[in-house]
Amino acid sequence: MSAKAAPGWGSAHLAAIRPGEVALDPAEQLAVHQTLARYAFALDQQDLEALGAVLTEDATWAFKIAGETDLGPVAGRAAILAFVRDAMDAETDQRRHNLVNVVFHSADADTALVHAYLMLTSNAGGGGGVVATGFYTFGLERAGGEWRIAELFLGTDNAW
Repeated sequence: MSAKAAPGWGSAHLAAIRPGEVALDPAEQLAVHQTLARYAFALDQQDLEALGAVLTEDATWAFKIAGETDLGPVAGRAAILAFVRDAMDAETDQRRHNLVNVVFHSADADTALVHAYLMLTSNAGGGGGVVATGFYTFGLERAGGEWRIAELFLGTDNAW
């Protein structure tokens, strides 16, 4: 595997970045943003209960590392939490999942498709630094009065 993905590799996953119809009022759009922020905070605080609260029961996760290596899909909340628990057990640093340039592709009262860039930082080695960059595609559903992540795709621009 190369250390980094070729320029523009993610365009196959982000080809439809142009917005579709977003039929959500600003308060609901903020609620979607809050769900994504809660996802990032749960990972960073290693809070599996909080992470589970933002996932649908049948959520799926898939990853492409450095534009080459596929991981997943990991299917179901319990399997995702086990996957994340194993990853957290291997971490020796404090990570921060910085979600930036969050943009709605489409949304209605029950579903939303959202893209965001990832800048993963770490304090490994006594100083802060960027570990990886990439992008997310989040498919969200409104369930039980809350927005929850039903599908997640993460593509990273480099391996770490």
